[in-house]
Amino acid sequence: MQTTRPLARTHAALGGVPKIDKVDLVIFQRRYFTKCLECSYCSDWCCSFGVDVDLENVERLKAHADGIEAFTGIPRAEWLDGVVQPDPDYPGGGNMRTRAKDGACIFLDRGQHGGRGCMLHRYALDRGIDYHEVKPLMSSLFPLSFDGTGLLHAAGEVEDEELVCLDEGPTLYRGARDELLHYFGQDFVRELDAIEASLPVAPTPPARARLPVVR
Repeated sequence: MQTTRPLARTHAALGGVPKIDKVDLVIFQRRYFTKCLECSYCSDWCCSFGVDVDLENVERLKAHADGIEAFTGIPRAEWLDGVVQPDPDYPGGGNMRTRAKDGACIFLDRGQHGGRGCMLHRYALDRGIDYHEVKPLMSSLFPLSFDGTGLLHAAGEVEDEELVCLDEGPTLYRGARDELLHYFGQDFVRELDAIEASLPVAPTPPARARLPVVR
């Protein structure tokens, strides 16, 4: 059975990379809760680790450093691991990673501004700027990801059945469609919409009892 579908052309994200020319069909079949701030059981599980930040995004964080420090209360020296990983699929040609502290990403709101979600996202909304200015690409696209072969696919946490909120809510594609539209444009999502429409409707698994995740 076909598990990937080639696209009619290569689609480049804002800034020129990543470039996508095929899609893993699982993104149209698996589901996840999606509305993170309405979740009552995961304790922001997907923020348990740091996240890759492309080098262009690193520079934007530096440009907002004073404001982010004041908003989060976290010194800029603690934000990133300081290790540059070269990767041509990331804007700027590589990435660094946010630090994890006490079992979660350094930017996870632990009570400063309501106690949920990404403080970079909240900072942008507070300042009236587009959150894509500071929030990492990989955070915005999650639980979708990409690789050096040009494939758009489910993140490893989905493939490994680790994502706490799997099989509830819309499909991975529907949940991340607006982000794909932002980064890759209308032609890209139009092509993905057509692929989605050609496939059987994604099954809706029976609801599972959820117990709160304890960090």
